[in-house]
Amino acid sequence: MARIAGVNIPTGKRVPIALQYIHGIGPMFAEQICESLKIDRARRVNDLADAEVLAIREYIDANLTVEGDLRREVTMNIKRLMDLGCYRGLRHRKNLPVRGQRTHTNARTRKGPAKPIAGKKK
Repeated sequence: MARIAGVNIPTGKRVPIALQYIHGIGPMFAEQICESLKIDRARRVNDLADAEVLAIREYIDANLTVEGDLRREVTMNIKRLMDLGCYRGLRHRKNLPVRGQRTHTNARTRKGPAKPIAGKKK
């Protein structure tokens, strides 16, 4: 099993698909990695030589921000918005949708389960 950026990537899958198991690498970056290292997209991970796995690992370390560093960067960006007190930061702080979605009827994933209104008796 190949280990790249601290992630065990699946060996039976094609290289561009397996690379997407790494947080921060999507379809575009996976294709870009294969193209720059001249690795055939149809090859499977278990067909790669150790030198090719090492080349992929070095390319990712040199050119991309992935896994823990990326998660830390995103967390710090959100924390910065919250500290500034800007609109997006306030929405993050209140656990409400940040990007302009309606909250009157939807947004249950972000807001959590519906809470019954207390004190409504007839």
